[in-house]
Amino acid sequence: MVDHGAWDLIVTPWHLDEHLSGFPIPATATEVVRPQLPSGSVPARMSLLHRAVFDAVARVARPLVLSGDCPTARATVAGLQRRHQDLAVLWLDAHGDFNTPATSTSGYVGGMALAMLTGRAPDLFDDTLGLRAVPEAAVVLADARDLDPAERDALRSSQVRRITADPDAIVSALGRLGPVPVYLHLDIDVIDEAQVPGARFPSGPGPSLSLIEECLAAASATAHIAGAHVAGAWLPEHAGDELSRRTMSRLAAALGATLMLPPG
Repeated sequence: MVDHGAWDLIVTPWHLDEHLSGFPIPATATEVVRPQLPSGSVPARMSLLHRAVFDAVARVARPLVLSGDCPTARATVAGLQRRHQDLAVLWLDAHGDFNTPATSTSGYVGGMALAMLTGRAPDLFDDTLGLRAVPEAAVVLADARDLDPAERDALRSSQVRRITADPDAIVSALGRLGPVPVYLHLDIDVIDEAQVPGARFPSGPGPSLSLIEECLAAASATAHIAGAHVAGAWLPEHAGDELSRRTMSRLAAALGATLMLPPG
């Protein structure tokens, strides 16, 4: 593993605009993001939350964000862009998160997170973060075994590089990107659903937790991982259980971070 400095752990215990009271808070956290959100629309509340995450990310040298969803990625990336002019994305997820309001059959904002980063869904939130669209050619999407038909078509016509969740494939894809800093994003549902009971959107058989750990270690050894984000997208009642905490700890350890989580 290449040593790029210690992680600054930022915890944002939210799923969209829903506060997750059971989300585990490590003792090693640099900051826990808990803004007071006024009543209002979900996008308006999420915009305030994302601004708070952006501020936290922009204050630290090397953020590792733990959250309960994927759209928080827009705040993490915008914060990283304050320090890095160019940024590539490695996105490990059972889903593509490449829907837009025009293609989504459910309207679920969480399924649009990667599309937001590439500028395909510019009107979902206000622009106070100053997020710059990441070029699709600088995006690597690993696994994405569970896609909507329109989402699959959008990815097929895009420049996003799709690969299997395999260490060798990740090393190869990152090598083709060159020396650009990388934002690494992982949704826990990329792991085989039998190993992550309680995931909000289980997606059937997939890579084992051990294989995903190998993927993270391979990415860390290959690229300059400038920031990372682990989305613990569990149902609220599972977010803090023993298996979920162990999973988060193992994923963080594969990135070179230590989580000191409280007992369940």
